[in-house]
Amino acid sequence: MKTTPEKTTSYPRAFSHIGITVPDLEAAVRFYTEILGFYCIMPPTVINEENETPIGIMCSDVFGTGWKSFKISHLATSDGIGIELFEFNSSRKTTAQFQPFHSGLFHFSVQDPDIEGLVAKIVAAGGKQRMPIRAYYPGEKPYRMCYVEDPFGTVFEIYSHAYELHYASGAYN
Repeated sequence: MKTTPEKTTSYPRAFSHIGITVPDLEAAVRFYTEILGFYCIMPPTVINEENETPIGIMCSDVFGTGWKSFKISHLATSDGIGIELFEFNSSRKTTAQFQPFHSGLFHFSVQDPDIEGLVAKIVAAGGKQRMPIRAYYPGEKPYRMCYVEDPFGTVFEIYSHAYELHYASGAYN
């Protein structure tokens, strides 16, 4: 990592949001608000390709030209992390591309002390349980986890406790 001579101090940044493409925005908003309990802070909205407004210009910077329009909704978790849901004209449901050995993002994680209850809700809503619920430290600590998939093919993980507790001093010892 290259640093400038003027500033070499590093500090942890806050996580702001994650963007997820879905084939049906309204159904995804229902899933993420009703099943995961996220807050809807901007309901589904259509963004059109144009070069007159800041959002149109920004989207063209990101997506290039020819995207025509897309729908977007903004959600938030209980701790203020944003979930940005996109439905593009070409979005379609695909089989989950769970490729952890390829570089890039392959999952995100949510926290719920009632993993069994949340997994049951996810499955009842059309999602999948990808593995059994597992204990991180069987017989020692109550920390558990499970990988699941939403009804739209996005893989994510559920932790029973805060991330720092799972990996704090003594993890894997």
